[in-house]
Amino acid sequence: MNTRLQRDFAPRPRFDASGLVRFHVLGEAVGWLEPETCAFLQALSPRFAGRGPQLHLDATADEVEPLLGRTALAMRDAGLIRGWRNERYTCFAPDAQGLPDLERPLFTLERAAFRRFGLTSRAVHANGYTSDRQLWIGRRSPRKTIDPNRLDNLSAGGIASGETPEHCVVRELWEEAGVPAEIAASAVYASSMRCTRNEPDGTHDEVLHCYDLLLPDHFVPRNTDGEVADFIRLSADAVLARLDEFTVDAAMATSDFLHRQRWL
Repeated sequence: MNTRLQRDFAPRPRFDASGLVRFHVLGEAVGWLEPETCAFLQALSPRFAGRGPQLHLDATADEVEPLLGRTALAMRDAGLIRGWRNERYTCFAPDAQGLPDLERPLFTLERAAFRRFGLTSRAVHANGYTSDRQLWIGRRSPRKTIDPNRLDNLSAGGIASGETPEHCVVRELWEEAGVPAEIAASAVYASSMRCTRNEPDGTHDEVLHCYDLLLPDHFVPRNTDGEVADFIRLSADAVLARLDEFTVDAAMATSDFLHRQRWL
């Protein structure tokens, strides 16, 4: 990473596990919990057992999903979970590198609960660019629960349960930027990276699947789902000058694009 990007990323949140409790489900270490979250869970149900640096959910495979679903609702009602989406993510068992093992799904859960439990989610980010080396950048709606008004990629969104990254990127490109499926289908998978950091509402831990999409010169993005306020077209230098206005994940995906395309 060049010195400009190192400086811009220096103040970004980092992950510090000190003081956190490792959360285990079905014998797998899947999440991170703050001490106050642990206290809430243990007061809620004796199924959450443990002390010190570990907390285990005492439940069978058939019991885990409904039990965590009821728990998430109780946490929402207590103000511990915000921005309820009525969408589900899948929590996978970790592989040897700690990444989601897609062959071993454990349970599904409301996506808004993933941060509070410190679970690993997955998302796609699409860098939309033009033939004259410009990037289309979205500004998140001021009504978004997470990172309102911040700059973002052309589209970005979580991979829902049962969804592939390829399907997700086409869906998100249409919903967030109005990109027709016949154009979105030409998005090229480019890289994956992991972003883990401490946040006020828990631990953000997400695998980002990054795609590049060369857009027709005449194309102007338009939002269709109310999640993006507007779009701006920026050069590489303009992007770097405003990198601190981006969400953390979008800044990572955008800087990765600029390096790979050798626009710097």
